[in-house]
Order: sequence, then structure tokens, then C-alpha cells
Amino acid sequence: MSNNIELNEMGLCQMLRAIEEGVCTTEALINACFERIEAREPELGAWQVKRSRDEYLAYYQANKAFFDASLLKGLPLGVKDIIDTEEMPTEMGSPIHTGRQPVEDATCVALIRAAGGIVLGKTVTTEFAYFKPGKTKNPADLTRTPGGSSSGSAAAIADGMVPMALGSQTAASVIRPAAYCGAIGYVGSRGEFSLRGGQPLAQSLDSLGLFARNVEDIQLLRAVLLRQPASTKTSELVAPKCVLVCHGDLVGLTSAAMENATQRAVDMLKSQGVKVIVLEAGDRIKDMVDHHINIMAWEVCRNLAIESFQKNQLSDPLAALMDQGLSMDRSTYVASLDATQACRDWLWSYAPEADVILAPAAPDIAPLGHSATGAPHMSRPWQAMGLPVINVPGMKDTSGVPLGLQLIGKVREDDDLLRHAGWFKELLN
Repeated sequence: MSNNIELNEMGLCQMLRAIEEGVCTTEALINACFERIEAREPELGAWQVKRSRDEYLAYYQANKAFFDASLLKGLPLGVKDIIDTEEMPTEMGSPIHTGRQPVEDATCVALIRAAGGIVLGKTVTTEFAYFKPGKTKNPADLTRTPGGSSSGSAAAIADGMVPMALGSQTAASVIRPAAYCGAIGYVGSRGEFSLRGGQPLAQSLDSLGLFARNVEDIQLLRAVLLRQPASTKTSELVAPKCVLVCHGDLVGLTSAAMENATQRAVDMLKSQGVKVIVLEAGDRIKDMVDHHINIMAWEVCRNLAIESFQKNQLSDPLAALMDQGLSMDRSTYVASLDATQACRDWLWSYAPEADVILAPAAPDIAPLGHSATGAPHMSRPWQAMGLPVINVPGMKDTSGVPLGLQLIGKVREDDDLLRHAGWFKELLN
């Protein structure tokens, strides 16, 4: 670990172990992050606002005794710009909230700061975490979208700028950018984490998201956010005994490259003695896409009621979603809520022995261009059902661009999902 490229490739737990073992210093890791940002940020555009290197190091040195004794040692955190931070503006990707300064941190930020993380800056988000893109590009291929809406957080992790970042997901805002950029992205079971201090979009769907380079980093951050005992020791990897496979055509349009990647993963699972069951669901899963859209439309136009009074400052897609919600009968909304619960119950009764579900994390590699963020349908069903999900990178197309696969777990069995995901990542890599 003698150069900054190697330091930037380390995950959060690897960094912490290196500090504890005296292999490198916190200052060396901080400097490595800033050197990467200084080299890449002008073309990548992951940050909305950030500390300077001098400001960061001065803050670290002034509080060095605290950080040295802390779990996270003063390492840097990226925070999606819909999540409140006391020290930096939270503008939510909209001119409506330019200069908006929160009076306190969101709970998730406060807990990570209490554990010794330092907010390096706010990462770029789409407008109100919906579809209008920000300035961020994809670190795997700068000509492609990074996905959305947690675009800056996914790009910053994938590019080695920070070892941990926060995002949010209402449709596919963590899993899709993680899949496109080649990062670990995790969304917990619905209600698993506090959402205090985050901009609400659709309360029946909103979830906090975590980005990192390794699954063990997600496990550590999850423990911090749940105020549970946390450890930097290498995590146990557990192979699933049975995997339920949901091919992309059960959800929506999927490329041949993504289907091939899914099948390669299935073959790898079988080679390790894992039982594989292929889901046959007719239109049940595809219907969840429409139910998710109904729920989101109904709730967004009510959560953003104040912003709707300034409709001329909203993007056309967001305004159209609000109009859809306002024109919808409440009975349609309630029926969609009921349908998601019924589908979740049916899904796990289909193959009760399955530990996790394997599915494409996106329809394809990241699309070319920066005027859109890609299609979210591969995440909508699982988000509607409130299931824990993690994108596991490792697969790539023939040009080397990431093809993300997601593992979906049972509600409130997030710890098992993460143990299986750690094993699956090792298998893919």
C-alpha cells in the first residue's frame, strides 16, 4: 500500500484495519481521497459542494483525539444532497431550494459523525431524487449516464473518491446507479433506518441507501445506523443453499447482455452446489412496476405540494408525475398498496426454501448520454414490496462496462442477505 492508487482501491473496513495495524495513517488515506477528487472531479462531477483538503485536514487535526479513538477514524463520507447536513446546504437538485441551509444533521449523518466519520461533501442528486439529471458522469465510461438519483454517491464510491456514501431510493435510485457505475449499493428492508432529515418523496417507498466498495463495509455502516455493536474484522461469508432466479423478462425489457450475465451467474451458482429455482410468475412481478408507479405518483404530489406551487421551476417529468397523482382515484392508490403486500406474501411462498432472489439490477449497461438516467423498472417491484436489496458488481459487457446483478432478501432478514452477498461477490470476482 505504498501509493495512492492502492489506497483508493481499499474498502472502508480495509482502511480501518490498515490504520489499526499501523500500515498507513488516517492522514494518508484522507490525502489519497482528495488527490483522487482533484484529479477526477473536473470531468466526473460527483460533488455538489465539498470541503477543501485544507479545511478537512484542519478539522481532523483539531479533533484528532476524538477521531483516533473512534470507530471510523475520521475517514470521509459523501452525503446525497437530499439529506440534511448542518454544515453544508441541502438543495435537493432544484433551484427552488438554492442556498437552503438545514439547522441540524439528518439522523443517518449524525450517527456516522458520532462514530467518527467526517462529511467531505454533498453528492449530486437528480431533482428531488426523481428523473432530471445532475452534472455527474459515469466513472466506468464518461460518455454514459451514472444513473440516478443517487448519481454522485455511486460515482464517488466507484471512482475511489470516498470509502462510504449515503443515498436514497424510492424507485431505483441506489441500485441502478450502483449497477451502472460498478459499486456496492444496498437498500434495507422498508423502515429499517431512520429517515429523519431526508427529503420525503413517497413515504410508502422511501428508503435510505448505502454505498461502499465491499459488502463488509455495508455491514459496518448498517451496524452504526442501527446503533448495534460494530466490528472492522473480516466478515463471515455464507453461501446460500437455494437461490430463486427472476429473469429480467419477468420485470420488463432486458438486454441480451444482461440476460447472458444473469445466466452466467446462475451457472456459477450451480457449479458451487447451490440449488437454483427459476421463478415463473406470469405478469405478477411486471404488474408490480405499475403498482409502484401508482403509489409513487399519489404520494409525490402530496409530499411536494409546496414545490408544486412553483411548477414553472419543476422539470416536465416531475410535473407530469404530480399531475398523474392528482388525477388518480384514491381507491387505485389503496389497491396498489394492497397488491404489493399480496405479491410479497406470494413470492416467498413460491419457493420457501430460497435464501435470496437473484435478478438483473438494471435492464442493461448504462445508456450513452447524460440527458436521462436510465430505466428504473428492474428495481420497482422489490421496492414496492419493501424488500432488502443489494447490487453486487462483478459482471461486465464485452467493452468492460459494468452489468449489475442484485440479490433480494426477505423482509427483516437483511443480515442474512448481506452474508450471502459477500459470498456472491467473491464468486463473481
